[in-house]
Amino acid sequence: MGEELAVPDAGPAPMAAGKERVFLAAEWRYLAMLNYELDPALLAPYVPSGTELDRFNGKAFVSLVGFRFLNTKILGIPVPFHRNFDEVNLRFYVRRCVDGVVKRGVVFLREIVPRRAIAAVARLAYSENYRRLPMAHRISSSDGVLSIEYAWRLGSIWNSLTVQAVGKPHPMPDGSAGLSCKMQVEKYESSAAN
Repeated sequence: MGEELAVPDAGPAPMAAGKERVFLAAEWRYLAMLNYELDPALLAPYVPSGTELDRFNGKAFVSLVGFRFLNTKILGIPVPFHRNFDEVNLRFYVRRCVDGVVKRGVVFLREIVPRRAIAAVARLAYSENYRRLPMAHRISSSDGVLSIEYAWRLGSIWNSLTVQAVGKPHPMPDGSAGLSCKMQVEKYESSAAN
């Protein structure tokens, strides 16, 4: 594992005037996402106070998401040996209404990364449920089929998330509907998820 294709650089995200300095900046590349319908009662203990499950056509979903975290910077500074790494997370979606406006968010049940320092900083800075486990990835393309695999080892057992896509990868256009790295969502913390 470890093979990787070149993807054109999307460049840095613009920063609006008057915004605070960004603590963490990175690119998400080679996103793999599997969505599963789940009984809402299983998620109820993890729904943060003041929010409710965000359902799609009346159904609750969890997502298993893998991606490459690339060109990572903390306070604008690249950290040696911690710029590029894999992440796999298990998440579900919530919403709340504020002054008549629906705001959507994500609750992370578990986030897996390959380095202790990354997991420790994420737990301290964001109170997120990060865990360090050995990880690997494989990204390849053959005959127009892109294959992406993220693997992590828990004890002596390797687990993996694998997807295949047809067509060439390209940046999502501005204004695209759906989940994307450009979509802004709020993160709601849940002590139940820790």
